[in-house]
Amino acid sequence: MAPSLAYALIATDLDGTLLRGDDTVSDRSLAALARVARAGARHLVVTGRPAPRVRPLLADLGCTGLAVCGQGAQVYDAGSHRLLWSVRLDRELAETALGKIEAEVGQVYAAVDQDGVDGLTLIEPGYRMPHPTLPAVRVGRRDELWREPISKVLLRHASLSDDELAAVARSAVGSLATVTMSGPGTVELQPRGVTKATGLALAAERLGVDADRALAFGDMPNDIPMFDWAGRGVAMANAHPELKAVADEVTLSNEDDGIAVVLEGLFPADRP
Repeated sequence: MAPSLAYALIATDLDGTLLRGDDTVSDRSLAALARVARAGARHLVVTGRPAPRVRPLLADLGCTGLAVCGQGAQVYDAGSHRLLWSVRLDRELAETALGKIEAEVGQVYAAVDQDGVDGLTLIEPGYRMPHPTLPAVRVGRRDELWREPISKVLLRHASLSDDELAAVARSAVGSLATVTMSGPGTVELQPRGVTKATGLALAAERLGVDADRALAFGDMPNDIPMFDWAGRGVAMANAHPELKAVADEVTLSNEDDGIAVVLEGLFPADRP
């Protein structure tokens, strides 16, 4: 692997990557990220979670700079608590896309992440949150999902697997939106052309870091654009096969400190 000075930016997904199953970051991973900071490199969270659902985690990590949220639709400045960049998903297009998907597979259950630093996650009847620890507001009817601007739609189906639902959604939606799969029970519609790479590239430009000096970690197909953009992509042992197929390296799982293992090799322990 290239020497540590080759990497000025460490981009990490959260769920299934930096976070353990209980939504915590291990002491070993925190220590490895501290090494990165002392060496002069930057750590950038790149997550599907919207900015309001990321703030507590950023505080735990001691992050006061930028974070890429909402599958790349948001670049959030934790220090000033504001969005530097945000793309909304047109609500009429989202409703049309849902109708096209349901015409193919029958009823789906939907949720939305509202735009903004204080946006809510709204869920319609029948939708079950894949992360029960994340706050959500249940509404009585689907049309209530569209009452405020949104950044993305989350989908679930009673019997189809995530891979099956994502494949049908891509075929049915066409150019109306970008379809991603970001975790178990998490198929999403986001603004057309927006991916994690979109937000990552904007954040990296603000930080003055070129793509070839970025090292990215992830676990799901929504991380593929990020791997394509970064100089090197490292998949977790628990990663989806589609991501492993395009990764430059596979490390240990999120439960086994896979990120720390790689970073410890790149950024040696401090010397007296």
